[in-house]
Amino acid sequence: MDLNFTREELVFRDEVRAFIEASVPPETRRKVLEGFEVSRDDMLRWQQVLHRQGWGGPHWRKQFGGTGWDPVQQYIFEEESAAAGAPRLLAFGHKMVGPVIMRFGNVAQQKRFLPRILSGEDWWAQGYSEPGAGSDLASLKTRAERKGDYYVVNGQKTWITLAQHANWIFCLVRTDPAVKKQAGISFLLIDMKSPGVTVRPITLLDGSQEVNEVWFEDVEVPVENLVGDENGGWTYAKFLLGHERTNIAGVGVSKRELARLKRIASEERKDEKPLLADPGFAARVAQVEVELMALEITNLRVLAAEAERRAPGPEASLLKIKGTEIQQAISELMMHALGPRALPMRRGALGERSGTLPAYAAPVAGAYLNLRKTSIYGGSNEIQKNIIAQTILGL
Repeated sequence: MDLNFTREELVFRDEVRAFIEASVPPETRRKVLEGFEVSRDDMLRWQQVLHRQGWGGPHWRKQFGGTGWDPVQQYIFEEESAAAGAPRLLAFGHKMVGPVIMRFGNVAQQKRFLPRILSGEDWWAQGYSEPGAGSDLASLKTRAERKGDYYVVNGQKTWITLAQHANWIFCLVRTDPAVKKQAGISFLLIDMKSPGVTVRPITLLDGSQEVNEVWFEDVEVPVENLVGDENGGWTYAKFLLGHERTNIAGVGVSKRELARLKRIASEERKDEKPLLADPGFAARVAQVEVELMALEITNLRVLAAEAERRAPGPEASLLKIKGTEIQQAISELMMHALGPRALPMRRGALGERSGTLPAYAAPVAGAYLNLRKTSIYGGSNEIQKNIIAQTILGL
């Protein structure tokens, strides 16, 4: 693979860079680059800016309202967005349910839901995990019973990211309890405003309420909101998880955070040399950087496969493992670089409240705590290693 951009790709990169630099609101950029919480309004505002530009779906084909960009252009967009401090796109709509609807949904569903993802009108949540069905997702118990033109849904989902903002949720539900557990699952699209839907926040270690429990009590869902075939949901779930794991890799964001780590570790301190001048610490930073470069190449290979309309395979598990390990390693090194200045403050706290400390120090501990979960969600890294062993090594 030639890792050098062509002349046309360099022109495209300059166009993307100029637009993003001119369009990201300064306050939003500050939050992203200094590691603070980005609000719902910040994210929606950025999606609307991209939509007006015609870039609302950078990973989608033109027939569905996307840009039709090739994998290299998509990569350039994500890298430039991360470097410039743009908020990440709402992955649950763009990179999860959107591709499922494009691939397995009917024309009516495509016309109804896809434009609203691009415009930012719909905020999607993912309803997969349950209290007894996380890594073993096929053990889920949320039931959907067909009654005429509706499914009646009862059950509980947990660890549902940003469900407090969502107006739609895509769920795996059990529609046939009598067959093998993977064979009795369906994929439903549920309006969060439906009677019987309850969202309860879960407070995390960093003090934030990013994830939630979602309860369904006799929730009526029109049959037209079933994606694909009844009891075919496990196939669609695996397709979606491949896209999710690819997205979790977060190469562009890790490159931005690595640059921030270097800036922090290069600071002169009273009567001390910069920490980056310490050979041991510098070696640890270099190791992470080498691993990130390798991850970047693997990510490009996966994007190339997607351009050929092939779903991500076991290589998505590799991306998920290494991507999350790198994210955690960078956050650990950032804590080391700040030492006692890395106060255990919530990521959304204002820097000014940290007294004489630099503003960027306030969210570091919160980010470190928050990133502990990345090696668990999307299928734990231990499960990903099993997938690799079975599909690649044949064990």
